[in-house]
Amino acid sequence: MTAPQFSSAPGPQPGACRPRWTTLAMLSVALLVLPLAAGCSKEASSEKQDSAPAASAGDPTVARVNGVDIRESDLAMAEQDIGQNLQNAPPETQREQLIAYVTDIILVSQAADASNKKLSEDPDFKHHLAFIRSKMLMGLQLRDQAKGAVTEEAEHKLYEDAVKPMGAEEEVHARHILVESEDEAKAIVDQLKGGADFAALAKEKSKDPGAADGGDLGYFTKDQMVPEFSEVAFKMYPGQLSNPVKTQFGWHIIKVEDKRMRPVPELATIKEQIDAYLVRRAQSEYVGKLRQTAKIERLDAPVAPPRMSAPPSMSAPQAPAPQAPGPQAPAPEAPAPAPK
Repeated sequence: MTAPQFSSAPGPQPGACRPRWTTLAMLSVALLVLPLAAGCSKEASSEKQDSAPAASAGDPTVARVNGVDIRESDLAMAEQDIGQNLQNAPPETQREQLIAYVTDIILVSQAADASNKKLSEDPDFKHHLAFIRSKMLMGLQLRDQAKGAVTEEAEHKLYEDAVKPMGAEEEVHARHILVESEDEAKAIVDQLKGGADFAALAKEKSKDPGAADGGDLGYFTKDQMVPEFSEVAFKMYPGQLSNPVKTQFGWHIIKVEDKRMRPVPELATIKEQIDAYLVRRAQSEYVGKLRQTAKIERLDAPVAPPRMSAPPSMSAPQAPAPQAPGPQAPAPEAPAPAPK
């Protein structure tokens, strides 16, 4: 399974009124959100007093279109559809756009119901609606299945099994300078041995994107860098300077700043990650069990039979890894003595 990541689409520029393209875009997207429109049709309007639940204090009515209520919950669903297109607009403009979007859905769906075309009887409409119904039921069922997954006992077990062992790994904090040729790297080593500042030379000479930070790679574990780089860095001691190290990207000069055992985060600081993992794991295991007892037939004659598996799963929460300096390459030379 993949670890939870801590990880914007361009949107319309803010303006005093809704631009014309936004209306057209909204109407286009409305064709894909039939469930939202289903409760906003002429037929639904005539029955809303009997079938629609009354607005609550937590879900107030914000507008009414031809007798059909628009609630805060409708705006929340609308934001899931077009929120990315509104990211650059101020909050008050976003809200107006969302209300306008839901208004358009109501008006167009009512017009469709008022016509004699019986669009809701179209086979494609029914097929699409059935698919979305299944998808929504899946979401509700998975949410229900995961209710008991997050317990204090489960949190502590995952923390002990997957997070604490990280403390057994050694980390190195290093800087590097990356250049094209060995001769250039050797010349830089000579400058450094002569007393030149490593960070200043990295900013001046290195072609690595981290050059602006003085070539600082931060802390990393051995498996987070290519073997050629790690083999040298992890044999060095703080303050030591390496001879030129060859990788596919060029020639590196490494300076180790510090070494330590990898710090283990407190459970409280990663509780959100752990809980998200427990929920997804429970859902993944549930779907996996359903697959084991289901009759799943492929009728499109795939070239190779697919391996049946549960939905994408996760590994234990991990700290973000720094970027490796480069892929595999010939072995490096041994480190040089520390500059005097």
